[in-house]
Amino acid sequence: MLEHLPRVDLLDGPTPFQRMARLEAATGHGSLWVKRDDVAALGLGGNKLRSLEYWIGAAGRAGCDTLVVAGAPESNQCRLTAAAAARLGLDCLILHGGDPPACEVGNLMLNRLLGAEIRFLGPVDEAERGRRARAATEELAGAGRRPYLIGDAAVGAIGYARAAEELARQARAVDLPLRHVVLPGSMGTTEAGFLYGCALLDLDVTVHLVSVEYPADDLEARIARIVEDAARHAGSPAAGWRRRLRIHMDQLGPGYGRPTPASRAAVGDAARLEGFFLEHTYTAKTFAGLRRMIADGTIAPHEPACFLHTGGVPALFGQVARDPSLLDPVAAMRPGRSTARRSAARLWASRLGAAAGGGRRAAGLPVGGQPGVRGEPGLPVAGAVAVALRARRPFASRPRRCIRKHPSAPWRNW
Repeated sequence: MLEHLPRVDLLDGPTPFQRMARLEAATGHGSLWVKRDDVAALGLGGNKLRSLEYWIGAAGRAGCDTLVVAGAPESNQCRLTAAAAARLGLDCLILHGGDPPACEVGNLMLNRLLGAEIRFLGPVDEAERGRRARAATEELAGAGRRPYLIGDAAVGAIGYARAAEELARQARAVDLPLRHVVLPGSMGTTEAGFLYGCALLDLDVTVHLVSVEYPADDLEARIARIVEDAARHAGSPAAGWRRRLRIHMDQLGPGYGRPTPASRAAVGDAARLEGFFLEHTYTAKTFAGLRRMIADGTIAPHEPACFLHTGGVPALFGQVARDPSLLDPVAAMRPGRSTARRSAARLWASRLGAAAGGGRRAAGLPVGGQPGVRGEPGLPVAGAVAVALRARRPFASRPRRCIRKHPSAPWRNW
């Protein structure tokens, strides 16, 4: 799709599409998935890599040798621009709003490691930062360089139109009738691109945007402008994107970059239930929004849903360094086996047992629930998992052999 547009491959293939089985057990929902755009080989991953493929494609067509990008000190877009420049042998100039921090951590530290030139602009708003970035680009051009200013939303949005196609292909591969996709609502480039792609492909899916920055009317207006500009840039108009859109304002809380109790809890939930990480500005509020939609029935229990993880995990280190209290909700979680963990263990025991031809039955053991739970007596959940695993691995019952790997090595059981 849209193969006629210049693009540089930065992702090295599709990002993972994984089932969230433990979140399913915790929420009672039947089919929850995550699209892991936080997982990529370049620069610790993130959604901006998809836009950068097209931004740098345009820069290459123009013969540029320097990438210019502007953002906050914890900007994921700045980090990934610096990483892409390093891989491709380009120079990179980063313009940060604000003053230099006393300690450089997170994305800012990574930008230094990646060799980018970094300038701090002092306290400026978004409009002034953009003006300074354009002025810096002109300055470089006047000095004989060939700079490209990162950030044209119409060009960058094409990356997520392609992501919509990739996700649809992955869902079909596992015979999944995906009905809901949940992602952050912010600057609009990612959101508009994904909606544009869904419209081009005529996907039967509702796109839920959890606003982390703008009021609903402002966010929708930004998306409308970008979709229109992207369609003009690609030469492929697409109607029907608005009917797929739903904006949620219930997770914004006190404002952009300011955590809420629900988003703080979401960081711990994702880590402890599914083993991946969220940061507090974008993905934590989006994950909290997903849980709210499941709880209030916006996403029905039988309708498959996907959380689109847009990355940004390196920013978590800087966020916690500035506010160590962000760890409090996570530290307060009980280290023991929660109800969600017990439910997940039962789920995996049943799945493993079914795959083994019955697990306990295959092992000649009684079938039933945990001791002390109403029902037929049987093994504890952990025992059921172990039995099911043994039933799937018949070689585990073979006698051990002593193998001496080297004349000087001790005898070992393998």
